[in-house]
Amino acid sequence: MTAISRTPARRRTALGACVLALAAMVLTGCGDDPDAGTNGVGKLPPDTIQSRARAAADAAKDVHLAGTVVTGKDTYRLDVRLKAGGASGSVTAKGSAFRLLRVGEELYLKADAGFWKRAGDASAASKLQGKYVKVPQTDAAYKKFIGFTEKDVLMSGLLPLHGKLATAGHHEQGGIRTIRVTGDGGLGGTLDVSLEGTPYPLRLVRAGRAGTLTFSEWGKDFRLSEPPASETVDYGSSLPAS
Repeated sequence: MTAISRTPARRRTALGACVLALAAMVLTGCGDDPDAGTNGVGKLPPDTIQSRARAAADAAKDVHLAGTVVTGKDTYRLDVRLKAGGASGSVTAKGSAFRLLRVGEELYLKADAGFWKRAGDASAASKLQGKYVKVPQTDAAYKKFIGFTEKDVLMSGLLPLHGKLATAGHHEQGGIRTIRVTGDGGLGGTLDVSLEGTPYPLRLVRAGRAGTLTFSEWGKDFRLSEPPASETVDYGSSLPAS
């Protein structure tokens, strides 16, 4: 009889312990702070979060930018690494893909034969394909594409949101926790800002469906150098009209 009476007592004790543990888990979950262990910007007013993100972007020497930018009727797909002294990456527009390389003030464009044929230079397409073509600074193409290689120009033009700012909850981008800031409820764009370490911008949805961009590798240095002479073609004073 003694053995029989001990078993229910043990079961009641174990059951009670389980109930207490479950209650503790529930209470702890209810009290979770989504900003615990973060850099704290998630608790700031939205305009302050945006200004902190822009300041962080301005201070960083390097960044990897990828996504789409819509300007007028044109959509550009970018995958570019940027730094103060130049940039390297690819651009796709109107079905044509090409590479841009800027070292200092020198801008080079590299594309296949199809690109040059569409640009209006079928006769020289075989000579230009796969080569870095030096873009004359007086050419319209220089003015058109140089902006895709200038970090400060891109950041100042892309990052600002429009309209009344508000926060729109905690999210995640590339495995990093973020706080989202919106302009006019999202119509003026949305910006996801890192809650880990420096509050860098990590994802931007531009106002008016003008493209979506991601930012990564902030401050990660990369080498830039002019292409070797054997891979470079100096087209002259102007490029074919594109």
